Amino acid sequence: MLALTAPQATRAQIISVDGEKLDADSIRKDFDDRPYFGLYKDNYFIFGPAIGPKMTKENTNIKFQISIAQKLTRSTLPWGTYLYLFYSQKCFWNVLQNSMPMTDLNFNPGIGITKPLFVKNKYIGKATLMLEHESNGRDGLESRSWNKVSLAANIIIDNNLMVHGKIWAPIIDGMNNKDILKYCGIYQVGMQVMSNNQRFTGAVILTKRQGWNFNYNTVVELGWRVFKRDNQYLFLQYYNGYGEGLLAYKEFHSQLRLGICIKPKLFSEY
Repeated sequence: MLALTAPQATRAQIISVDGEKLDADSIRKDFDDRPYFGLYKDNYFIFGPAIGPKMTKENTNIKFQISIAQKLTRSTLPWGTYLYLFYSQKCFWNVLQNSMPMTDLNFNPGIGITKPLFVKNKYIGKATLMLEHESNGRDGLESRSWNKVSLAANIIIDNNLMVHGKIWAPIIDGMNNKDILKYCGIYQVGMQVMSNNQRFTGAVILTKRQGWNFNYNTVVELGWRVFKRDNQYLFLQYYNGYGEGLLAYKEFHSQLRLGICIKPKLFSEY
């Protein structure tokens, strides 16, 4: 996780990652030297029931996400950018039912340019312009698919707060999900907070569905770092809205799940 130290009059503000202080030059070097392969979004494995209706084998399930990034260029590109290949996969697994079916698999590859952001030698976050695809890998009436040109940014406000936003231009090619923007949204905003000791974290993510109404898909997340030097968290996620999975994107879900999460080094991506 990420924390910022207080600025001093004689030097630029620097950041601290697990107690190691880094200035802007060190951040640039870290982007150059870090392993090509790493985490992208949160990687989690969580289990829990629907909230509201009676708990059943059908509405109590496991949700897990695997998300990775691969840097494709060895050196910095023009304007201080880096080219990345992204891949996320989300799965819904009904382990309480007979044969324990995986009811929905969502595949989300993408490629994009990432630029670290600096102000007065202070690292304040990053911006990414990317082309991404999302589908469920099925055919026929259960096929779901769409593409997006997305612009995302994560901005560090202070040692306890990071805000983020993402907007996309959709390219909808799925014949069975032409109305997906009404359920999966047109942009996303949120914030992530963390304690001073970097052990506790919380996040709220709002995805605006198409239309002029105050209609958002809402995610609330809480995490507690199990060991101070590790990036593994006891993780609680609450989802309220539509579009949690592609197959049933038109169905409303209110779901509470608990499990384990592995977070990226600096801050979570959404």
